[in-house]
Amino acid sequence: MKIVVVYESMYGNTHLIADAIGKGLQEAGDVVVMPVDGADAAVLEGADLVVVGGPTHAHGMTRESTRKSAVEAAEKPDSDLVLDPDAEGEGLRDWFDDLGKLATHAAAFDTRMDGPVSFTGRASKGIAHRLTKHGCTLIDEPQSFLVTKDNHLETDEEQHALTWGSDLAESLQRLVTH
Repeated sequence: MKIVVVYESMYGNTHLIADAIGKGLQEAGDVVVMPVDGADAAVLEGADLVVVGGPTHAHGMTRESTRKSAVEAAEKPDSDLVLDPDAEGEGLRDWFDDLGKLATHAAAFDTRMDGPVSFTGRASKGIAHRLTKHGCTLIDEPQSFLVTKDNHLETDEEQHALTWGSDLAESLQRLVTH
């Protein structure tokens, strides 16, 4: 089976989570993990599963203004933040705006601060909505992976992502064989 994990990452946390999900999915087939900028129609064509994730900014998916603010925060002289190599590329909102019909199985994830969703927001809900709008069938509930206030993954979140990827692989295999 062909599986594509697409991510948007500003400071590298979502990238790390995408890689861990990809490792967990390997039991189900060939997995490609790539930044949103590289996920064009040719890459997605024939995919049995597309998993899409991004950071939560201002209660949802990033916007041009929140992405710009994230870059500016990392560029401040006293900042400990480091931009992901793909941070200044296209965001998920733009990608979805350009995405045509995508009739396949899908799953959505995000990275966000730990806390009640009413305070932190959750980009994965918007990602899931956009995936279904483009013709995808979700095979699991949107998933969140937590980061600390100083912008590091919470303990065990990479393992959480690996396990979720493995669970998605099992779900996909059941769907395809039945």
